[in-house]
Amino acid sequence: MSITDSSRTERPAHHWRPDQFLDTYEMLTLPLGPDPDGEDPISATLVRRVDAAPARNGAVLYVHGFTDYFFQTALAEFFADRGYAFYALDLRKCGRSWTAHHTPHYVSDLAIYDEELNASLDIVTGDLAETGGADRVVVVGHSTGGLVTPLWLDRLRRTDPARHAQVSGLLLNSPWLDLQGEAVLRTGAAARALAAVGRLRGTAPLPRDLSASYGESLHESAHGEWSYDLERKPLGGFGPRFGWLSAIRKGHLAVHAGLDVGVPVLSLRSDKTRFRKNYDVAVDTADCVLDVNHIARWSPFLGRHVLSVAIEDARHDVFLSLRDPREHAYAVVGDWLAAHVDRPAQIDRTADVEAAR
Repeated sequence: MSITDSSRTERPAHHWRPDQFLDTYEMLTLPLGPDPDGEDPISATLVRRVDAAPARNGAVLYVHGFTDYFFQTALAEFFADRGYAFYALDLRKCGRSWTAHHTPHYVSDLAIYDEELNASLDIVTGDLAETGGADRVVVVGHSTGGLVTPLWLDRLRRTDPARHAQVSGLLLNSPWLDLQGEAVLRTGAAARALAAVGRLRGTAPLPRDLSASYGESLHESAHGEWSYDLERKPLGGFGPRFGWLSAIRKGHLAVHAGLDVGVPVLSLRSDKTRFRKNYDVAVDTADCVLDVNHIARWSPFLGRHVLSVAIEDARHDVFLSLRDPREHAYAVVGDWLAAHVDRPAQIDRTADVEAAR
């Protein structure tokens, strides 16, 4: 599909304003072109942490998952302490970008997101140039964002190497790389049937309810310690749609065929999966959303330099885990940044996969 290219020769005036949810953060509305799925008007939202400290190591661009938006300020603080400016993108129809006329989180092709991803990368690198920060960006993707971002970088490497050269690493937090559930759902016949229904009835809801166990493990109103907006991230999630799941499955199959994101990758996951229909304490120390064996299997297919690490007792969002696994995850990220990203001249990007499972 055709991807809209933002000009890199002129710096438009950006009208940042205080974020609606987070103190010491600002938000910027990104107007987008016509929605291929017919839900105009449409926009995305870029959020940044306000910090006067120089970004000596560059910047981070964070992309959320399904039924999610950026609220993980502790993650931003971790990167800020390491000398990174922090930005997060709420994709179209998600989080801050969602309005009442949108089908939440709906796209019929994950490549549609390239428009706001490219625009965000240009804004981040432009800000770094203006402030004298290091000219490189670490992309971070969680769950569905962990599928969207490697597909984007693989396309970017092939079609826009100048833009791709601004990216120095890819950090994935429980990336969604395969379809959980019964094996029959992962067959080629199932994918073809899903694609056919998606073309005809894209926004029709799937006849399957989502468990609220994960949301209840996180939010302070239930059993968790985290505060976020339940309209934009409901405990039971938004209902998935046929066209959206077909797009997801197309992305999975592209990963399984093999990508080359062109930068070092760190893929984090829990060490176990525990699916539950209702909340119990077991989901506090496991991924109750995705099958971690899928993450382990397919992470090496993302590029030539992939480190895949299981975090004992982590949740689906490893950075929202209980304290010990959360600190373990941050330590792993810190070591990876020091070894592979903070000093990019030392990286051999043609190396074989560093670690698989």
